[in-house]
Amino acid sequence: MAATGACFVTGGCWSVFRRDMKSATGGLRTNPISVSTRPSTMSSEQALAPRVEEKEGIEKTISKRFEDMEVSEVERRSLQDYFQQSKDLSRSDGGPPRWFSPLECGTRLENSPLLLFLPGIDGVGLGLSMHHHRLGQIFDIWCLHIPVMDRTPFTELVKLVERTVRSENCHSPNKPIYLVGESLGGCLALAVAARNPDIDLALILANPATSFGKSPLQPLIPLFDVMPDQLNLGVPYVLSLMTGDPLRMVMTTAEKGLSLQQTVGEISEGLGALSAYLSVLSDILPQETFLWRLKMLSSASAYVNSRLHAVKAEILILSSGKDHFLSSQEEAERLCHVLPKCKIRKFADSGHFLFLEDGIDLVTIIKGVNFYRRAKYHDYVSDYIPLVPSEFRQGTEEYRWLTIATSPVMLSTMEDGKIVRGLAGIPSEGPVLFVGYHMLLGLELAPMVLQFLAERNILLRGIAHPMMFNRLRSGSLPELSTFDTLRVFGAVPVSGSYFYKLMSSKSHILLYPGGMREALHRKGEEYKLFWPESSEFIRMAARFGAKIVPFGVVGEDDIGQVVIDYDDLMKIPYFRAQIKDLTNQSVILRTESSGDVANQDVHLPGVLPKIPGRFYYFFGKPIETEGRKHELRDKEKAHELYLHAKSEVESCIAYLKEKRKGDPYRNLFPRLFYQATHGFTTEVPTFDL
Repeated sequence: MAATGACFVTGGCWSVFRRDMKSATGGLRTNPISVSTRPSTMSSEQALAPRVEEKEGIEKTISKRFEDMEVSEVERRSLQDYFQQSKDLSRSDGGPPRWFSPLECGTRLENSPLLLFLPGIDGVGLGLSMHHHRLGQIFDIWCLHIPVMDRTPFTELVKLVERTVRSENCHSPNKPIYLVGESLGGCLALAVAARNPDIDLALILANPATSFGKSPLQPLIPLFDVMPDQLNLGVPYVLSLMTGDPLRMVMTTAEKGLSLQQTVGEISEGLGALSAYLSVLSDILPQETFLWRLKMLSSASAYVNSRLHAVKAEILILSSGKDHFLSSQEEAERLCHVLPKCKIRKFADSGHFLFLEDGIDLVTIIKGVNFYRRAKYHDYVSDYIPLVPSEFRQGTEEYRWLTIATSPVMLSTMEDGKIVRGLAGIPSEGPVLFVGYHMLLGLELAPMVLQFLAERNILLRGIAHPMMFNRLRSGSLPELSTFDTLRVFGAVPVSGSYFYKLMSSKSHILLYPGGMREALHRKGEEYKLFWPESSEFIRMAARFGAKIVPFGVVGEDDIGQVVIDYDDLMKIPYFRAQIKDLTNQSVILRTESSGDVANQDVHLPGVLPKIPGRFYYFFGKPIETEGRKHELRDKEKAHELYLHAKSEVESCIAYLKEKRKGDPYRNLFPRLFYQATHGFTTEVPTFDL
């Protein structure tokens, strides 16, 4: 969903489950699913009280404007909440498998697709409990609950999910159906997809159990078969999968920077909670049930692996690097080679129960992969999910050192022509089109986007090179996951139709006419514009009455120097072949152009680093196009305005190159000394305006 500024998902209470029918013992009872029956929502016996997270003190470097946004991020649920809900949900837990739907406060996006969650070995169906609040705002969530004593075979579970999928597909044939499965649930999702290749399914699989044949528990099944019920070794094993390495828990607590007394208290509290978790796990996974589920995993793995060739669905595999139950990362690679439309995201430090870990946000993952859609194809504008504060903080942390090293100075121009420090001169109402110079390797991008959000609550929707979104074939280009953060922050592949949609949604749009040619420039080409002789963006802006903001940025020559450029690399046969291979992996642009502004071959120039200087940004006076739609249809008039915008960018660059000479804090060491004496969160001064 495109937005003029940064939008935030808000919510005032926790998702709970509405009670469907309470038994005499106070437990829960729901109706088994049927083809014509949509699931009832239900609640645990004691609904959790709403807990709203106090606004976190975002780093002092982030402006007060962003902190004061009317945002109430709901506190994220914990593993303790999962166990408490599992205990409540499993109380008086008879009957066949059935669906339940978490009741979320707030409304979903229009035409939100259905999401069916298929549980892992626990069978409870609460594996997404930490994600219900955010997922519930973009999906209609149904969760499959498999009662403790239920012994439905895997093939019958497949048919149950299949009936639901077919029924809902008939109900909404133009919307995709999402199947989210972990472990056993991943096998269920793949089996349903193999049996229904003509239904539009999108699968998200967290550590699918298709590799159970290699699991360390596979050869132990006969041992569990003869083990006394009193000696239930499966419970502590599953608990270790959920809670992870105890040493890791201790280290995570120690890294919080608490006092010794608080640290000891928190560790003691955590260890004490483990005994309570054991009790709940003993209820939801008694020895007999644990053994049944292990045997089901064995049959499920064999069933699915024999049918992988029939799977046509779009698939996202989430694999953990420290999964001690399954060889998940190796299996993800295998599946990706077998399945035609498959993407992988790796989590090196995560365990088997990925969705129950802190720091994992499924909605953010979906956004980063561009895996959310409400129709047959993903739309980068209408399907965009707005930022939330946690994603902003994550982006700020990711680029923290770049921001610290370059200490950006941003200047803007008011309507009366006055130049001010900060972004006060930036128009609040869209559509607004920013056109400017693309610094070496695009290093100016992250500090600028983050500062716009922090200071003005404006989200810049960058129009980016297609290689950040897809590849023509696999190869040695950086993994697509490298660009996930850019996609979370609303980057859109270059396209006339998406440019039109962004304009019509009154967005703030960031366009670099020089594109990759500027970002991968040759030696001695610093601050030279490589704009094509095309004024299409002028006519598009005039069509919507958009303001055009020209801007310049300097500072790349203070952080590095190009010593080996494209021309040098093309003289060496090895690098020439490598450049050709890299270029053939990505979409070719500007096929109608020639010379310096034609499609730029993909390469990485050799850069000699310098002790970091400072980045300077100057946003010129907005150019009005309101009321000039008919005038600018004339190509000559449009080209005149195009040349004017280009000259304004060059003027901004020249202004900054001259003014920075008078900045006493242009170099890193004077800035560090200033912050050491005035506080490291203090804004460092610059030249006089």
